[in-house]
Amino acid sequence: MHELSIVVSLFDTLESQAREHKAKRITSVTLQVGPLSGVVPEFLREAFDMYKKGTVADEAELFIVQPTVKVRCRVCGAETEREDYILSCRSCGSPDIALAAGGELFLEKLELETD
Repeated sequence: MHELSIVVSLFDTLESQAREHKAKRITSVTLQVGPLSGVVPEFLREAFDMYKKGTVADEAELFIVQPTVKVRCRVCGAETEREDYILSCRSCGSPDIALAAGGELFLEKLELETD
């Protein structure tokens, strides 16, 4: 379960931001987790809930935003969304595409409580 190592790294950032802003606690964390990121959101949530105990984020709520998969065709230039994860161009059918969105994993928003 590599989600735990992701959460450990995330907490380095969270704790650093809390110190920098002299926060008493972290109230919420929002992550963007693309469907093609290789991360299972349920496992990430479990790891977050387990790891947060006794930290500045002990009572924080985790929100996970899952963007749609978007591909950009290298042949016709069209950018389309794919809900079915068939990675080809909807406009011309070409398999020569680049992933435009859906593989991301990043911290989108952090809410802190300060004095």
